[in-house]
Amino acid sequence: MSQIETRQLGDSGIEVPLLTFGGNVFGWTIDQSTSFSLLDALVDKGLWFIDTADVYSRWAPGNKGGESETIIGHWLKKSGKRDSIVLATKVGMEMSPEKTGLKPQYIRQAVEDSLRRLQTDYIDIYQAHRDDEGTPLAETLNAFDLLIKEGKVRAIGASNYSAARLQEALQTSEKEGLARYETLQPEYNLYDREGYEAELEKVVTEHGLGVINYYSLASGFLSGKYRSAADASKSARGQGVVEKYLNPRGLKILASLDEISQAHQVSPTQVALAWQIARPGITAPIVSATSLTQLDDLVGATQLKLTQAEIEQLANASS
Repeated sequence: MSQIETRQLGDSGIEVPLLTFGGNVFGWTIDQSTSFSLLDALVDKGLWFIDTADVYSRWAPGNKGGESETIIGHWLKKSGKRDSIVLATKVGMEMSPEKTGLKPQYIRQAVEDSLRRLQTDYIDIYQAHRDDEGTPLAETLNAFDLLIKEGKVRAIGASNYSAARLQEALQTSEKEGLARYETLQPEYNLYDREGYEAELEKVVTEHGLGVINYYSLASGFLSGKYRSAADASKSARGQGVVEKYLNPRGLKILASLDEISQAHQVSPTQVALAWQIARPGITAPIVSATSLTQLDDLVGATQLKLTQAEIEQLANASS
């Protein structure tokens, strides 16, 4: 098994490698047998922190949600590697009209469904997938707190919370003596910086939360895959990527990534991820792969150390 540096997630006592593997690909862009070989390789290569959600991948034609958890569960049963991984999943996005939100009775039902699909008796990090403003924070946090006391969950996290609501949730936990969110999962990458840096960063650093950010490669744009309008045809999401990112600012970021990646003889993907890993407050960016070659690229990102000048150059190019 490869050795990759680890960091602690908030005050949870849970150590994870420098990158989180995004399990949304399992049962969506890759089938079960490919997923199994990737999961085996993740453990072997030292990227054993896997993030999924109950709703993955409900959006794909013919899917109903739960596909990713189900594949991970089959792999855990077959491989016996539950103790070799840290497993995070989420609750709160709509599985069906009556299965949504963060009401205590629904959290209770959803966690049992996730545990059954994952074929495990505990979840390492159980996350609120998005804020549910219709349910008092104290009720949601009390439900999570009970799951921790019962040993079904080790720690809890929040995804897609505003800074104000995250702050309020942390204060509620403190006031009521309940378990607190130890992690935040926000959108963050070299292009999409404003949402996290403007307000959320201050809250997470002040409270010592772990940050596992999603879209860390801006839907693949920061890998350098999309450089002209014609590149939109390279993937199902290509058109949206080109429309959002292919502009003077996006091209300036790519030029900076190219220059630094050439200097280190590595890929732009590795540089984009190394920049985030070096950022104070970021614990382990979430990134996916669908092949073993892509996985090696990710491992390389954890070994790459950028100079302070390079970190500043990328920050300036993306400002």
